[in-house]
Amino acid sequence: MKFIYFDCSAGASGDMILASLLSLGVPLEEFRQAIQRLKLKVEVRASKASSSGFSGLQVEVKAPAASKERTFSQVERIITVSRLEPRVKQDALKIFRRLFEAESRVHGRSFRAAHLHEAAADDALVDIVGSCWLLWKLGVSEVYFSPVNLGGGYVDTAHGRLPVPPPAVGELMRGFPVYGSQEKVELLTPTGAAILTTLGRSLSYWPELTYEKIGYGLGHRKLQFQPNLLRAFYGERELFQPARKIQVVEATVDDASPQLLGSFINRVRELGALEAYLTPIVMKKNRLGSKLTVLAEVDKIDRLIEAIFRETTTIGLRYYPVERRVLRREIKEVRWRGHKVRVKVSYYGEEAVNFQPEYDDCLHLAQKLNVPLKQVITEVIKNFKV
Repeated sequence: MKFIYFDCSAGASGDMILASLLSLGVPLEEFRQAIQRLKLKVEVRASKASSSGFSGLQVEVKAPAASKERTFSQVERIITVSRLEPRVKQDALKIFRRLFEAESRVHGRSFRAAHLHEAAADDALVDIVGSCWLLWKLGVSEVYFSPVNLGGGYVDTAHGRLPVPPPAVGELMRGFPVYGSQEKVELLTPTGAAILTTLGRSLSYWPELTYEKIGYGLGHRKLQFQPNLLRAFYGERELFQPARKIQVVEATVDDASPQLLGSFINRVRELGALEAYLTPIVMKKNRLGSKLTVLAEVDKIDRLIEAIFRETTTIGLRYYPVERRVLRREIKEVRWRGHKVRVKVSYYGEEAVNFQPEYDDCLHLAQKLNVPLKQVITEVIKNFKV
């Protein structure tokens, strides 16, 4: 499987995401045939263009002049009845649902009553569905993106002249790293924000990656201070290792019950912690306490810190970056007494250095066959061959 990492130093829009993915080598005619399944009266044009020395692809979706408002049910119907692949439909509907939820919140309407103007028009449908189809076609399993440049100034919308970021973009980017720039134009559109935040994970640093290609998607405006460009770095998923850049969060607690802390360990794992554990310590006035240690990827730190403050009794914590190396792992199966047992195999390079039977599988068989658990584990290991 593959990854995509979007460099959003010039923001992102639906057509720029579409262009950057299309420029990775998918034939334009094949893409047009896929879009025809939406039964929309649109024409997709793609042409070579340049911006501040960068060459790339510029995409334009020609739609009927009379652009209509649509509710989620209308958008859902168009996508559902199409003959597109199930994953494409699923991802596109997730994006539109997030868009409509943001619209309903910022305008105080119910979800079913909310309607979109520009973001549900025919060209936006092509941008969103087309991006989902290209990700599927390119075999992309994971999407990441950098902190996003919002631009600045004001933007004209169906609701009038609004400051950047407009309400829907502000709502969609809540919890994701953003920044402004000297460019007094809107660089991040609602469509672009919805695609990134629904399908992707934000990384606040430049990740360690090995890529095969770079897709260049150009916007239609000429910017004053920088190229109007979205870059899509594309490569093998196993060569992209964002987890190497992680943080350790530590907090000391001496006034919480063991039940509370034990439950919280499960909670932080649900929130995406890579590791979480408690260490007994002696605190001030010789009181026994616990040190909570959590390891997590950088993009999950803020929500973990919030959870620590909300759900434990600590009033302070510390966090710092660390380096981490992990072995490549895979699950294999072995048969023992006619039953399947999963075995976790770990590799250092291409050499298998560790293997361990899955505890739950062994426990289940020990109880089912009335055999000591130790015997099950020992015999599975003895019979296993890499």
